[in-house]
Amino acid sequence: MRHRNVRTRNKALLGGIMLLAAAGMAGCGSSGGGKSGQVIVYNWGEYIDPETIEMFEEETGIEVVYDEFETNEIMYPKVESGASSYDVVCPSDYMISKMIANDMLAEINFDNIPNAKKNIGAQYYEQSKGFDPENKYAVPYCWGTVGILYNKTMVEEPITSWAQLWDEKYADNILMQDSVRDAFMVAEKLNGFSMNTTDPQELETAKNSLIEQKPLVQAYVIDQVRDKMIGNEAAIGVIYSGEAIYTQRENPDLEYVIPEEGTNVWIDSWVILKDAPNKENAEKFIDFMCRGDIAVKNFEYITYSTPNDAARELIEDEEIRNSEIAFPDLSKYNNLETFVYLGEDGDALYNELWKEVKSN
Repeated sequence: MRHRNVRTRNKALLGGIMLLAAAGMAGCGSSGGGKSGQVIVYNWGEYIDPETIEMFEEETGIEVVYDEFETNEIMYPKVESGASSYDVVCPSDYMISKMIANDMLAEINFDNIPNAKKNIGAQYYEQSKGFDPENKYAVPYCWGTVGILYNKTMVEEPITSWAQLWDEKYADNILMQDSVRDAFMVAEKLNGFSMNTTDPQELETAKNSLIEQKPLVQAYVIDQVRDKMIGNEAAIGVIYSGEAIYTQRENPDLEYVIPEEGTNVWIDSWVILKDAPNKENAEKFIDFMCRGDIAVKNFEYITYSTPNDAARELIEDEEIRNSEIAFPDLSKYNNLETFVYLGEDGDALYNELWKEVKSN
């Protein structure tokens, strides 16, 4: 499933604040030394500016016990088992809908998180309704699109369509995401289907498209798409918009486009677990992260788009503040969707078809 890591940073930055969750679970309601208790946070790797955690601890006296995960699929069973008593988690859209379906999340009391009410743009809550229909459980943290990154010196014409990933003249110069839902999204949009389809005939068509494309693909990658494109090792790659911003800084010959057939608009959000041991502190943590000055620090650190309108106003770089990659006008595009949880049967079907693609 979807996996997203931002560019590599020195892990020592997090060393002073990051603890293995198991190390701090005992006595998690409060701690000594004038502390106001704890909040236990589970987030993507390298997905927050460490200084913002230090600032939160200094301002509130609340100790942050911080743990990281690499994929939604690693996160989910750990949270579901209850072996680690997390308060705040940052899942992706489709995983949030799964957690809602399995009654794992507490409803958000927005009266206790005023910065989420006033700073997060209305369009992002509207987009979130795809996985949180009544906006009861999730506060948007980062968002973006999936598109095509191409090297203007290595292609013969502007890239505008997913279909160009099937063009034989780019054989061995195409990078695809090594992710079942992301790969199938490309093939589904190519064929005019919803990226959340569970129709067997549509999925068979998408599978066959991916098998047809496979001889042209240089590699199925995750983080490597960024480095390969920067290094001129491929002409075209499927990439997350936040990664595209970084790659363009490193290689000005790279261009990012949302294909005309539509794409995935993804959202990662803060949620509070239903059995969170420190719910009040969880609310304070989320409210702090929704402050404009804090949200802009996180945006500048991780480069994924912020849904925080107050933070966007604080971005000093006008080019980034008005970037069509970081902040596209979604009304200009057709067939934009957010991933939703397809149920166990749906997941199993996609995984089986992906195995057929990879083994063919």
